[in-house]
Amino acid sequence: MSLPPKGKDQTKTYDISKREVWEAYRQVKANRGAGGVDGQSLALFDKDLGNNLYKIWNRMASGSYMPPPVLEVTIPKKDGGDRRLGIPTVSDRIAQTVVKNRLEPRLERVFHRDSYGYRPLKSAHDALKVTRKRCWEYDWVIDLDIKGFFDTIDHGLLLKAVEHHVGESWMRQYIKGWIEAPLQEAKSGNLKARNQGTPQGGVISPLLANLFLHYVFDLWMDRNHPDAPFARYADDAVIHCRSQAKAEELLTAITKRFEACGLQLHPIKTKLVYCKDSNRPGSHDHEKFTFLGYDFRPRLARSRYGKYFVSFLPAISQGAVIDRREEIRSWNLKSLCHLEIAEIARMFNAKIQGWINYYGLFYGSELNIKVLRYLNSVLERWAAKKFKRLHGSLRQARRWLYGIFGRESRLWAHWKHGVGMYG
Repeated sequence: MSLPPKGKDQTKTYDISKREVWEAYRQVKANRGAGGVDGQSLALFDKDLGNNLYKIWNRMASGSYMPPPVLEVTIPKKDGGDRRLGIPTVSDRIAQTVVKNRLEPRLERVFHRDSYGYRPLKSAHDALKVTRKRCWEYDWVIDLDIKGFFDTIDHGLLLKAVEHHVGESWMRQYIKGWIEAPLQEAKSGNLKARNQGTPQGGVISPLLANLFLHYVFDLWMDRNHPDAPFARYADDAVIHCRSQAKAEELLTAITKRFEACGLQLHPIKTKLVYCKDSNRPGSHDHEKFTFLGYDFRPRLARSRYGKYFVSFLPAISQGAVIDRREEIRSWNLKSLCHLEIAEIARMFNAKIQGWINYYGLFYGSELNIKVLRYLNSVLERWAAKKFKRLHGSLRQARRWLYGIFGRESRLWAHWKHGVGMYG
């Protein structure tokens, strides 16, 4: 679909331009993703791009757009059970992006400063940094876990919040259609009606979820408990309290607030955590919590004067370590003995650099020891199998790998500063 000159769109009921649809398509294209209930992939969509984009614009601008069912896919959770994902069609993702691009800027002006998830110019690292600082200032943390959050959002409350910020009837109409669109089971094709929740996997779902929790949690906390700062990333949140009594009182209040809004806290995963360090004596059943892939717990630290002490610090979580090591094993490097080490490095360096960028922010030695050195041990086994002259000896393979490191220390992403080799 070629871009029209400004002001040349034919008259429609609603003021939606073809250019908006085109920009939304570009964003969906960049994010890739699978097809929905119609089985249409991005590649198939592109084969008749102009007509497909015109249909979306025509229907949205005339008020006749009808959100199709959402393909339901289940993936197993690590702790048991399944997570339900809802995959909209390519066309529906483009339509949702049009609305998201209109709605997001106005909501950004009102969202809470300590809401970090799925927001422009905010990141998980921002949430981690402020959480680390507050753990030094406050003795107690409430580690919140909302049970089945995306599946239990109250439609009435959500639409009330939407109406408060959205004057355009067409936007309200389409948002209502998206949250009420039925789920179609991937295997049976059966349709399931929905009267609550917003599909995980929908383009607009994170924005709507943030809007819902903005009123249910963020503003409620500011008005009723301004002495307890928090950091929230989507439905994952930690709250800081100065005393155990305050934490217990606040957790009871939050539980009642959430129940009144149709939400439940997970009875096991939600807990009070004592931020133990050298200046905080005593103990508690919980002295660790996990937030955004980092385990916060007492760790040995060294002052600027060289003195060791215990501080409450974040480092890559044990769950993330297990996941990264499983991913390395899934590469099956032993099956790549026909390749040279430089070729293999090019295959995986972007992934490894991403791990370093994210999990190396705090206490990087944990990532180094538990993941990156493990990767080197896998490379040693690869070399021992590839080269007959190493006689299958891991000791000889290790010497060979150190030799490569000495000559080409930037070959692998984790070698650039000796990470995973000497560090």
